[in-house]
Amino acid sequence: MPVHLDDAEVIERILDGDRDAFALLLKRHESHVSRLVAAHVPADQAAEVAHEAFIRAYKGLPGYRPVKPFRNWLTTVTLRCCKDYWRRTYRSREAPVCDLSEDGQRWLDTALAAASAEEFETLARRRELGEILAAVLDMLSPLDRMVMTLSYLEERSTKETAEMLGLSVPNVKVRAFRAKRKLKGFLKRYGIQGEEHEA
Repeated sequence: MPVHLDDAEVIERILDGDRDAFALLLKRHESHVSRLVAAHVPADQAAEVAHEAFIRAYKGLPGYRPVKPFRNWLTTVTLRCCKDYWRRTYRSREAPVCDLSEDGQRWLDTALAAASAEEFETLARRRELGEILAAVLDMLSPLDRMVMTLSYLEERSTKETAEMLGLSVPNVKVRAFRAKRKLKGFLKRYGIQGEEHEA
């Protein structure tokens, strides 16, 4: 398989029956898909979700239209796999996922007892908000979680987020607004108030 072929030409070959040509697409985009998945699902599930993304991409190639780069299309496929992962997790969980470990609960208690917003911010940065952020995001539906992650953590535009998740721009705005309100309620319930902490 000539490596100089661009993605559209490789896809043409695949659709003409050269299944082995998909290996070139896999090689070109594997690291991109892996990075995307690693940013959106737990580390121990990343390989499986990335594999699922490539399977879906392969099966979906007949519907791909080269009006935008293949990488963009593959990004959308990958993010939808991540969204579906959270949907499955959300449906199958028996206990609230937002329960923190003992260590996490101790950290949260310490952070919430901080004498000032500045002290809380210092503690939060030290912990890098890892566990507490995961716990808060787990309160949201799978789709709202992806909206918040893309819009606020990855700082993507509303339009980009809508395209990646297959939603309308107004739907993304509504979901982001409701999710922020829910997260703000969580923070208030634990005594974190003030404009500097609004989601």
